[in-house]
Amino acid sequence: MKPFSIQPYRDEHQQGVIHLILPIQQIEFGVPVTIHDQPDLLIIPEFYQQNKGNFWVALHHQDLVGSIGLIDIGHQAAAIRKMFVRADFRGKETGLGQALLDTATRWCQHNGIHDIYLGTVQQLKAAQRFYEKNDFRKIAAEDLPAYFPRMKVDTDFYTRNLIKPS
Repeated sequence: MKPFSIQPYRDEHQQGVIHLILPIQQIEFGVPVTIHDQPDLLIIPEFYQQNKGNFWVALHHQDLVGSIGLIDIGHQAAAIRKMFVRADFRGKETGLGQALLDTATRWCQHNGIHDIYLGTVQQLKAAQRFYEKNDFRKIAAEDLPAYFPRMKVDTDFYTRNLIKPS
């Protein structure tokens, strides 16, 4: 197992986040987005780290190897964005993706967020399986709440309710 630590985003992580995310989107999965299509990456504290939102990075020594963002969208709900793990840190062997999602989920539970939503693209089949294994259920775009901030490239949507039935 490769050791890593997860911590809240700080401005010094900005270039690492960009250098992690863009190649995964563009080269690995062929999603035609640029930094200009994602201005949130240039203003992470203002975009994510507001109200009950946050953004975390995973570091292996000094290398940024993972990220996850959480936007407070009101209504006791949050949207996950920018969950990325460098290829050599993916899978059960490292557990990094699970650790990032668990970090965001614990944050939600601690901050009174009851529902988590996310959008992804069809190409990310492994990510979709991962979300489904973590109790996210697929929903149709028309079933998303009006307050969910959709990304134009997203084609598949998921939700998870964090309130345990009594």
